[in-house]
Amino acid sequence: MSAAGESRRDAQQMRARAADLEQAAERAMDPQERQRLKDKARELKEQSEHAGGTGKPDIDPM
Repeated sequence: MSAAGESRRDAQQMRARAADLEQAAERAMDPQERQRLKDKARELKEQSEHAGGTGKPDIDPM
């Protein structure tokens, strides 16, 4: 697999984990735990954007 493909796969995994954390935050009874989970989900989303997981196709000029 190419580096770009791995980067996209990693970004997709981070987005999936962020979605899981958001769902867990909705179920959390403790307000501090809820906020911690929301913060972690936001961090993962940001990391996935920086990892090149924006969903844009790679364009090979050659």
